[in-house]
Amino acid sequence: MKLKDLFISLSENRTLNSAAQKYGLKFGAQNVVAGTNIDEAIESIKELNKHGISCTIDNLGEFVFEKSEALAAKQQILAVIERINADQVDAHISLKPSQLGLDIDYDFCYENLKEIVSIAHQYGIFVNFDMENYTRLHTSFQLLESLNEHYDNVGTVIQAYFFESDQNIERYKNFRLRLVKGAYKEDPSVAFQTKKEIDQKFIEQIEYHLLHGKFTSIATHDHNVINHVKQFVKQHQISNEKFEFQMLYGFRKDMQLSLAKEGYNFCTYLPFGSDWYGYFMRRLAERPQNLTLVTKQVFNKKTNMLLGIGTAAFVLGRVTKRKS
Repeated sequence: MKLKDLFISLSENRTLNSAAQKYGLKFGAQNVVAGTNIDEAIESIKELNKHGISCTIDNLGEFVFEKSEALAAKQQILAVIERINADQVDAHISLKPSQLGLDIDYDFCYENLKEIVSIAHQYGIFVNFDMENYTRLHTSFQLLESLNEHYDNVGTVIQAYFFESDQNIERYKNFRLRLVKGAYKEDPSVAFQTKKEIDQKFIEQIEYHLLHGKFTSIATHDHNVINHVKQFVKQHQISNEKFEFQMLYGFRKDMQLSLAKEGYNFCTYLPFGSDWYGYFMRRLAERPQNLTLVTKQVFNKKTNMLLGIGTAAFVLGRVTKRKS
């Protein structure tokens, strides 16, 4: 099994997710998750703002199958919006429709999202819909389109690895888009599987949206992609006001600061909350370089123990499944 597949499988393990929450940010996640509460998140934002870096805030939360959990997540996000406005920090919201009830009931999720987007609109705060796995892709787009009929402060993510992403980037070119390679394990029937194919699509879609789109958030830690974008915008005389680079909180800090100092718009994706486990595992799965970065910055004996337990649990589950 590939290392990427292992980490994605671990990210989807509800038992390990629940166990990790009990320990707080003690297993290395504290360097890639900006605290467990709003106060800690706001302080992190203020520190980044001092360096000319804006933020998009993600209130972490997964495996939401009860309406009470979705409503609690909505209240937390609304509280973040109020603090962004009250503290006048340079930040906006990123959220996952599944956290607001997409897996429970579509209309229930829509009403939760509408309340969030409406209040954010009053304060002039942008709301970005994070994209999840393929099973939620089209309903998430449907939610986006419905809300865009009433509000102009919504945007979303295009994942380069999906076969249909070229059509989607054309369809949603008038939205503010975050372009990513993709972080979930998807079936070969719907998504490219090789790094070469995904990287090529990623570059093509960045170029297309820079030339034809509203505003482009280029989310990558790949310095080769970043250097390509620098040359492309210079060659095509694209204003820096038409795009931004994005990276994850805690990763490649020196490069984040350097890009901001060079005069590029830069936004840090800043997650917070106690439900950090799934997010953390997917970040390790995305690129082998992320594992190297985290190993240098955050791993300790307890982290290795947690991952070891998770690996053993996963392998045991596979063996048991084969025998049954």
